[in-house]
Amino acid sequence: MTPQKLESAGEQTASILIVDDTPANLQVLAGMLKERGYKVRPAPSGKLALLAAERDPPDLILLDINMPGMNGYEVCEHLKADELLGGIPVIFISALTEQLDKVKAFATGGVDYITKPFQMEELHARVETHLKLRRLRTELEDANVLLAKANCRMSRDLQAAAKIQEAFLPRNLPRVPGTEFAWIYRPCDELAGDGLNIIPLNHENIALYVLDVSGHGVASALLSVTLSRLLSLPSDPASILVRGADISNVFDITPPAEVAAELNRLFPFDLATTQFATMVYGVLNVASGEFRYVSAGHPGPVHLSRDATPRILESQGSPIGLADDAYEERSIRLAAGDRLYLYSDGVPEAMDADGTAFGEARLLSAIGRERSESLDHGVATLADSITQWRGLEKPQDDISVLAVEFSVATDVVRVGAQFIMGPPVTTVTSEV
Repeated sequence: MTPQKLESAGEQTASILIVDDTPANLQVLAGMLKERGYKVRPAPSGKLALLAAERDPPDLILLDINMPGMNGYEVCEHLKADELLGGIPVIFISALTEQLDKVKAFATGGVDYITKPFQMEELHARVETHLKLRRLRTELEDANVLLAKANCRMSRDLQAAAKIQEAFLPRNLPRVPGTEFAWIYRPCDELAGDGLNIIPLNHENIALYVLDVSGHGVASALLSVTLSRLLSLPSDPASILVRGADISNVFDITPPAEVAAELNRLFPFDLATTQFATMVYGVLNVASGEFRYVSAGHPGPVHLSRDATPRILESQGSPIGLADDAYEERSIRLAAGDRLYLYSDGVPEAMDADGTAFGEARLLSAIGRERSESLDHGVATLADSITQWRGLEKPQDDISVLAVEFSVATDVVRVGAQFIMGPPVTTVTSEV
């Protein structure tokens, strides 16, 4: 029978410390264990045993109970109180046969109890069993250390990724006469699949979008960030929101339907990731109040007029990557005091403890109740209503809301470069 190793083959042989005040017992035990190939160190007293263990911690200790000066119970208590030595398994070997003696041995931290006289095969079997358990425990501790380091690295990576996502959220709301903006963004995990932004295109046109990538975690966040990069400021070379610069550096604004079509072309459905995205994207003209928008499998915007109940606008369209159908552009003309709410499906689909969705009716009611309050207050109240509805239930999806309030502009200031609005592909007008 080969000796136990604490590590894989080729590593150092297991070390055993034998503690007994009787030299004959030490000699017999040491000889038996050396024959099996173990590294054996004898100690004739409890104090010497503690010194030997501190100098070179063994893998296993065989400990007598009745010894002068410091008995086995006291030795075991000292070992277990030591942070470095406390994990070493201790097997008591004693002539004491009373049940209370055994109970006390286990109470002080022993892992086993062998009564003298003992059978050699029994001793070897128990020694090998506890050395194996020690080895497995050591391997588990090492694995836990590696796992903790990996978790730490992953946590840092997730924090870095979350900061990258935050960079694509509205940093400073554009100050444009005739408009007011508000938004909330609440990921359900460290990383979100949602994205939203407010992007000045020129002195009188502002792009708005909310997008939602299927799934959660790193893969969804990566696609969300990639889409957000394309839906960026006109000054960014990657932006698909403008096109066709001329010698005077004048651009056309890409119509919303063409923006969706371009994303659909760039991100076809991939069976390997099974990911797709939904989006509502639109351009608001702050001079006229016209909002031209497209929906790609996304919930329709909520229109809250100054003197009517809120309603959900039409929103037909295939999710990005799932079909080759043409996208249909729609428009609505906002009057002074009107509001628009763009949101992700995590809003109406938020579940309470009974599995009932927040729903469109509650969404419209929550928006309508705050008509007389500021836009910031209305968005915050909507978020609070969702939180109250959900109660203690863990959110299952990201919550994103972007809202704009329109009023008649008396003075238009330049917030970007000079652009010209391109013609729409298809227009379906929803009258206010």
